[in-house]
Amino acid sequence: MKNQIFFLLIICGCLLSCRTTKQINKVIQPKINSEEEITRKAKVDSIQHLYELYHGFSDRKIDFNTFQSKIKIESYGANGKNQDITAVIKMVKDSAIWLSLSATILSVEVFRVLIKPDSVILINKQEKEVQHRSLDYLQEITQIPFDFKTLQDFILGNPIFMGDSIQSFRKLDQNLLLSTLCPPFKHLITLSGEPAQITHSKLDDLDLTRSRTSDITYAQYTPIDNMNFATERQIIVSEKNKLDIRFTFKQTEFNKPLPIVFNIPKNYVRK
Repeated sequence: MKNQIFFLLIICGCLLSCRTTKQINKVIQPKINSEEEITRKAKVDSIQHLYELYHGFSDRKIDFNTFQSKIKIESYGANGKNQDITAVIKMVKDSAIWLSLSATILSVEVFRVLIKPDSVILINKQEKEVQHRSLDYLQEITQIPFDFKTLQDFILGNPIFMGDSIQSFRKLDQNLLLSTLCPPFKHLITLSGEPAQITHSKLDDLDLTRSRTSDITYAQYTPIDNMNFATERQIIVSEKNKLDIRFTFKQTEFNKPLPIVFNIPKNYVRK
């Protein structure tokens, strides 16, 4: 086909006797370049828009000075559903996370916890014991490499383990799926709505010798104190065992005066 076109162009050039092959190329080439340029520019603009959307979403992370909420916690393990827990949480930015955990049915406080950037103090009120642990304790019980800021972001509903660059993307109905790398995880993020909000987060371990995955779902976004806050969450962590935890946030407030008091009874046994 290319040879036929080239042959016809030569015949036309000879018949018209006023254009050489070189002149014809000059006429045709700019049109080809123009089409290629339009296609290339469209792709560049599309990718640029994607990055603007991604970084715009990242820039809308909830920022705060203080945070407090009441949370209903349902959990499911290898033996089925565990007892429901009601948690009261107070948080001071980059400083402290205070938790009171009660059995929902009896409304009896079971644990009180103070998490700081480098430590965890756990009071077991039923056994009258107190434990002082490093922050690694959180990683042991969740199987997720939480540091203090990552835990803080998770509580707020901010995305965790976000990569700086997009590895791949796909548009699916009204959702945008983005893949990023943030060791130790490959992260598949689902954004929905306008402005875009995270609705699902899937973390897969980059270490092929492990089968660790975490699925986090964010739902029921509600405006609270000028913050768009996901009042329902679910996290499913799988490796050797599977743990399914569901959170429902109520009575949530931001940036109100919030003293943190954590007293340890003198008669409690240190473990």
